[in-house]
Amino acid sequence: MCIGVPGKILSIHDGLMPMADLDFGGTDRQCCLAYVPEAKVGDWVLIQNGFAMDVIDDDAAQAALTAIGEPGLAPGVEPDVASGD
Repeated sequence: MCIGVPGKILSIHDGLMPMADLDFGGTDRQCCLAYVPEAKVGDWVLIQNGFAMDVIDDDAAQAALTAIGEPGLAPGVEPDVASGD
């Protein structure tokens, strides 16, 4: 079973395989946006294995970050999406 982790899109790089720079609670990573061409800067996306699988809203991102943070699966991830950061 894979765990999807929400990340906020900081920038998008167009190309054959569209890529995005994401913020994961202060840690920057890249992912592929091929499965969610509608995603835009500022959106939250659910990441699995380096691919954005779905665009999610702030409430869904908050719930996922809270669930991940509870058992300590992602130390340092702060489940605060209300600030928009």
